[in-house]
Amino acid sequence: MNEKLDARTKWTYCIGATGRDAAYALVSMYLILYVQYTMNLTSAQFAVISGAMILCMVWDAINDLLMGIIIENTHFKMGKFKPWILIGCITNAIVIVCLFTIRPSGWGFVAFYSLFYLLWGMTYTMNDIAYWGVLPSLSSDPGTRDSLVTIMSIFVCIGQFSVAGVVPVVIAGNAVNAYRIVALIVALALICFQMLTAFGIKERPRKEQKDKLSLKDMFHIFARNDQLVASGLASIFFNITNNILIVFGVNFFYTEYGYSESGTLVFYFTVMYGLGMLISQASYAGLAKRFSREKILKVCFIVLLIGYACFMAFGYVLPKNVILLNAIGFVIFFFQGLMNLAIVVMINNTIEYDEARFHERHDSVISAVRSFSVKLAGGINQGLSTLVLIVSGVYAKSQSISALEIEVNKGNLSSEEVLAEANKYISEITAQQALIFRIGMVLIPVLALIISYVIIKKKYHIDEAEYARLIREK
Repeated sequence: MNEKLDARTKWTYCIGATGRDAAYALVSMYLILYVQYTMNLTSAQFAVISGAMILCMVWDAINDLLMGIIIENTHFKMGKFKPWILIGCITNAIVIVCLFTIRPSGWGFVAFYSLFYLLWGMTYTMNDIAYWGVLPSLSSDPGTRDSLVTIMSIFVCIGQFSVAGVVPVVIAGNAVNAYRIVALIVALALICFQMLTAFGIKERPRKEQKDKLSLKDMFHIFARNDQLVASGLASIFFNITNNILIVFGVNFFYTEYGYSESGTLVFYFTVMYGLGMLISQASYAGLAKRFSREKILKVCFIVLLIGYACFMAFGYVLPKNVILLNAIGFVIFFFQGLMNLAIVVMINNTIEYDEARFHERHDSVISAVRSFSVKLAGGINQGLSTLVLIVSGVYAKSQSISALEIEVNKGNLSSEEVLAEANKYISEITAQQALIFRIGMVLIPVLALIISYVIIKKKYHIDEAEYARLIREK
């Protein structure tokens, strides 16, 4: 299991992340903004959509675990993981195009959106669990695994940045049509990059389990693995921290700088996101060789608390300077990237922990915990962000802008007229509403970060020395 990876498997696996994470970024970052700024929905309809998304994400989080069982029981000629990578990417691409293209009105849209968002989660899960399940099965060597995670994460950043950076620039003033075109391009990229992975990697032959895993077996695997429980809980709370700033991001720029100017400013901020994440991913393997994971996590925790404090003070205590804002963003994204990789490695290391103790190996089931935590955190974030948007009054203003975007799609208004009118609506947001919105952006991730770090410190004990011992004894 410690053999050197062949170059073809290494690079086709890592490069394949580009398309899948571009697709994930489009849906996770911009689908709700597409609804908010291009559909004319009441607060009740928007709340129901958000509620449906929460339920779908909770189900999807559970479905991640079930998918892990299905993959463990897979015996296709093509392999254990590759069939699900292909099936998932093709079906998910179709659903993405539908989500950004089909536009019934009112409660009809609520019903359509709820169903297709559920389908999006289920089809993405097929691909996601299979793709991540390949990773720990490729090598148990910590150096090889850290290197693979690092390279793959670089392509994750490229995929995410390609969407996160472009979308804000092209949508304002012609949002309905722009989202439709972007969705089609991203869906095609998803299929192409994941086909590269599916037909490029070589799955290692593995010893098959004597009996098929059941739902009861899955819960037994989780219950007996205390380190998986600890790292899984820490991952849930960290992913609330990791994603909430992005969820709020575009709305923040709209409220602070106006509708017409925000596209360029969001692009610059997204560059900081891309650079911060990319540099952190590229440097993680090197840092992991020089510093213990415990030290890396401690520094990340302290710097992130300082970063969020600066973000809260921006425009109030600190000057409202775009360069300063981008610097704060870079620091936050860089250290979030480092902490995220550390937690991913922590979860993967519980596979060997389980194998050493119980002489069984369940890559897919245990790897599904990472995806489970991301999806569950996404559901929590959706509920919290919707609450903040409605309570602060920002959602009501966004609906006025949405009505304008609908008119320009019909040809009744020009893009220039939309941008001018939208800026007037944004200027009506009061200082109190902006403050409530800012507090929500900062308080939620800070509390989640503290809980995540405390869980790691108190409950997780697989350090580098312990992992080396587990590898020797399994």
